[in-house]
Amino acid sequence: MYKRIIPPYFPYPKFLNILSGALEIILGILLCIPMVSACAAVGIIGLLIAVFPANLFMYANNDAGLGLPKWTLLLRLPVQVLLILWAYQYSFFIK
Repeated sequence: MYKRIIPPYFPYPKFLNILSGALEIILGILLCIPMVSACAAVGIIGLLIAVFPANLFMYANNDAGLGLPKWTLLLRLPVQVLLILWAYQYSFFIK
């Protein structure tokens, strides 16, 4: 299902889908470990930036939108920026 949201100009969509999902899980677990949570927050920022093109593609391409209303796909874009700012607060950049 999530392979559809990966823009066609990215190679190996199945691999990228599995990799981003695995990173999401691993970074989420690492956030719970105080010694590495700041580094995990930086990783989450990187992941959120890396998947941003998929969110743009979902908005621009009806087939990739997973049947979601356009307004929700548009709302995801600024929410993603807010999530990046939230993760930044927990990163080593401000400690």
